[in-house]
Amino acid sequence: MSEAVLVLEDGTTFRGEAFGAEGATLGEAVFCTGMTGYQETLTDPSYHRQIVVATAPQIGNTGWNDEDDEASRIWVAGYAVRDPSRRHSNWRATGSLQDALVSQGVVGIAGIDTRAAVRHLRERGSMRAGIFSGVFLADHEELVRRVQEQPSMLGADLAAEVTTTSGYVVPATGARRFTVAALDLGIKSNTPRMLSARGVEVHVLASTSTLEEVLAVRPDGVFLSNGPGDPATADDVVALTQRVLEQRIPLFGICFGNQILGRALGRETYKMRYGHRGMNIPVIEHATGRVAITAQNHGFALEGEAGEQFDTPFGKAVVSHTCPNDGTVEGVALLDGPAFSVQYHPEAAAGPHDAAYLFDRFTDLMKGAH
Repeated sequence: MSEAVLVLEDGTTFRGEAFGAEGATLGEAVFCTGMTGYQETLTDPSYHRQIVVATAPQIGNTGWNDEDDEASRIWVAGYAVRDPSRRHSNWRATGSLQDALVSQGVVGIAGIDTRAAVRHLRERGSMRAGIFSGVFLADHEELVRRVQEQPSMLGADLAAEVTTTSGYVVPATGARRFTVAALDLGIKSNTPRMLSARGVEVHVLASTSTLEEVLAVRPDGVFLSNGPGDPATADDVVALTQRVLEQRIPLFGICFGNQILGRALGRETYKMRYGHRGMNIPVIEHATGRVAITAQNHGFALEGEAGEQFDTPFGKAVVSHTCPNDGTVEGVALLDGPAFSVQYHPEAAAGPHDAAYLFDRFTDLMKGAH
């Protein structure tokens, strides 16, 4: 294995071995606390332009398969792990994680002290970074300069870089009960499957779609997906959401979609210190007191307080969910209209599944509108 180095914008470096493709890559260094599901993480479009540091000490044990991708490619900018498994063992595996990274040109690093890297990112916050290996290694000052010259995630407009280039339809499983227009801001493949299993025909539309294009599918509901980047840049999607709210079409958003609905209702967003990325994050639903353990992947959040009610052009709304760890807003809902959203991932590939009932809530909302 050739030498590799992870370089952070504050000059901190972690040296190890090349993992995956050799080369150079730039992105925002973040950490994910998931103990499993690395294939779903790597193929999640919400990780576009991010270098993911895995907190699980060993990665790659179950290899790579042809079924668990959340998109048609690996989206992370780079991958940093401590101990990559030298052998994979799973009856569903069609190859190794190493092979998948190499075939898709994803630059990674192995053998670093990921505990130290994660502790540094927790204390200093997510920051610009780069992984360099092979002929792309250079002196420290040069690598730090390259890292610092890349744009920040703050102000990054990335949804258009991950959205579908042409719409597609995921048919309902069994009899069709409803039709949903899903705005692809970086949608994961398990989301249309979860809706399909509930008798929903899902029309996945580009993030640049107009209201006329949304209405053309005669939707019973509109879905706002997860996605990467700074929600403060998504003015066109926010304007579209406001027009959907004016039509009083049932609406459900997750992750980036939660931030879009929040902005449409007049709330501001901010960049978090190091975000929420993992599958063990608790969320309180204030109307019921119910706590769910959730999958999350976001570095931005909505401003607001637990249970806060506020006026909007579409009626009164409420901060419906928060995270007890840090008070982050985890959901908003219209009290006077058919719209709600959550900051987490109820499709939850690869788990947990505590929040899957939210898809039933969405179908109930569409049924009530009928």
